[in-house]
Amino acid sequence: MSHGIPRNGTAGGTPPGHVPTPRDGPVSDGAATGTPRPASGARPRLSDIDRADSSPLANALYRRDRRILDIVGEALESDRVMLAYQPVVQAQANDRIAFHEGLARVLDETGRIIPAREFMYAIEETEAGRLVDCLALRRGLRALAQEPGLRLSINMSARSIGYPRWMREFERGLQRDSTVAERLILEITESSAMLVPELVVHFMAQLHARGVSFALDDFGAGYTAFRYLKQFHFDILKIDGQFVRGIHAQPDNQVLTQALTSIARHFDMFTVAESVEAAPDAAWLAEAGIDCLQGNYFGAPTVSPPWKEPWPGRARA
Repeated sequence: MSHGIPRNGTAGGTPPGHVPTPRDGPVSDGAATGTPRPASGARPRLSDIDRADSSPLANALYRRDRRILDIVGEALESDRVMLAYQPVVQAQANDRIAFHEGLARVLDETGRIIPAREFMYAIEETEAGRLVDCLALRRGLRALAQEPGLRLSINMSARSIGYPRWMREFERGLQRDSTVAERLILEITESSAMLVPELVVHFMAQLHARGVSFALDDFGAGYTAFRYLKQFHFDILKIDGQFVRGIHAQPDNQVLTQALTSIARHFDMFTVAESVEAAPDAAWLAEAGIDCLQGNYFGAPTVSPPWKEPWPGRARA
């Protein structure tokens, strides 16, 4: 059961149509990775893609990213995309969960679970990034339908706004269970939102009307123009972990976090501190008035739905 998060506010070129997913059959490498597929039908080789910089470091980075693209493409083809769930707890009552965040994970060919931080940077601007967003939404909506007391946040890129398959996944989820919208939180990173702010504003207004809430993720790490904050109408502001880790002993980060919290309060946004890893940090954040805390101190992400197990919680630090 989730507690303590206010309901949403009262806010506001189309890509080509059908995009294949595992349900439609195998996804080609061109679709999954955004790179051209050779006429022979073989996987793209390093030599198939021109590179301006052929230094050893550039080649090493290229090979690493190429490998990541291949792993994600294969995972999409085999439907090896899942969510790992992490609790977000109330700062003043650590034994009460406000909601869970569903974080994208892929399985490589050996069954190893790969977290989003290890692949999202490489696929963000490719078709694979859109497909991962779609599958994450599908998994999240299914979990919400299966657990009526669950509130769940799902990450998405602003690049997926207007992507036909993403909206089809959303509509299918609401057709199965109309209550999922009011329990769904969509997280959009600050940097992603600022790519197309006008489009984000319109998208949020449409889905706010359906009952969906929105969180501005990684706030402080990007470059949000403050004039957009009142137009976006985000319900939740998540303070980036770079300001949170070790905050109890870092006066500069304390001042910055207090400033970010003040901004959130001014725009009537709920605050969540990310990357809380230690009791002294949790205690300082709670004293500073942060609403909710998230991090490994309260529970690491797990692919096993944690709401099916008793929640031990943490005593107030």
